[in-house]
This record gives sequence, C-alpha cells and structure tokens, in this order.
Amino acid sequence: MTVIDPNDARAVLVRAGEAEVLGEFPNTLELLADAETTGGLVSAIRSKIGKNTDGPPPHYHNEAAEIFYIIDGGLHVLTGEHVVTVGTGDFLLVPPRTPHAFSTPAHTGVDMVIFKPGAERFGYFRLGDLVRRGEASPQEILDAQDLYDNHFHHSAVWRRFRGAEAESRLLVLPPNDDATPGQGRDGDTRWT
Repeated sequence: MTVIDPNDARAVLVRAGEAEVLGEFPNTLELLADAETTGGLVSAIRSKIGKNTDGPPPHYHNEAAEIFYIIDGGLHVLTGEHVVTVGTGDFLLVPPRTPHAFSTPAHTGVDMVIFKPGAERFGYFRLGDLVRRGEASPQEILDAQDLYDNHFHHSAVWRRFRGAEAESRLLVLPPNDDATPGQGRDGDTRWT
C-alpha cells in the first residue's frame, strides 16, 4: 500500500495484488484500507462469494452505515424487516442500527466492495478467518461485538427467507447480553 502525501493531503492507494487476502476461493476478502490507514475516514474490503453461500448472520452496527457496491453478480440482503436483491452496478447503503445479513443466490456469486465509514474492520475480518480455519472459537466473535461494533440480531424475516436448508448450515452460539435495536435480548445469536 502506498500513502501519497502531496501538500499535506493524504491519499491512500492500494494497488492490485497489494491487499491482504483472507479466505479461500471462491470466498475471499481483500482488505483494501482500514480506518487506521485512512485517517479514520473509512474501511474498505472487496468480497468475492460463491453461489448459494451465506455471508454473516443478521447483525447491526451502532455507529456506522455499511455500504455495498456490486461489481458483478448478485446478492440477497436483509435490510431491517425487508429482503432486497441487488445485482451488478447496484449500490446499497444500510444505515446504522439497521439489522442486515446477506447471501448469494443459487445461480450466481458476487464480487463486491463494502465500505464502512470511520470503522476499524480488519481485526474483525481476521478474527472471522481464524474461526473459519478452526484457530479461534465462535465465542471470540461474540466477545468482540463491542470492540468491532458488530452486534448479532435474531431475524425471523431472514430465517424465513433463507429456509430450512440454510438453517442446517448455522451454528447456534450462546446468547449475549446485547439488546437488539428496538427489542430486548432474544438469546438466539447465530454465526455461520
């Protein structure tokens, strides 16, 4: 990564191939820039996900919006109490405190960039990759909810949308003490 500093302005340039890559084909994350690198302005990752694959379970962020730009493919996204489908060229902003989750359709994967203003996210994604590889426990993700402003949320809408087949791919985690937006503690936190 190169930081350009003409006349005290800070531009951040990440060249193709310079980003840290987590995951394995077809499901990878390229860590482009984090709040530490951008002077607290934004975190940006490029995510490629294969067909019919669940992303993170329903969750929300108290402090920041999450922005999705679809480079190619498609994505089903829970946004509050609704599920929308986005495709190539679409832009979606999920406001703070809005429960969201996503999965790819059966017929296509997705290549997208996700932006989160003012947030440190790389540590969270690295922890998730450790869990994926069996080098950390899902409980560590729960314990880091406040640190990374990533709070899990039960969603009957998402559960109905994803159906029984997706239900079998979820690992039930112990309840946490965080209240969900506008609701009390539900005790049904999940992680894929």
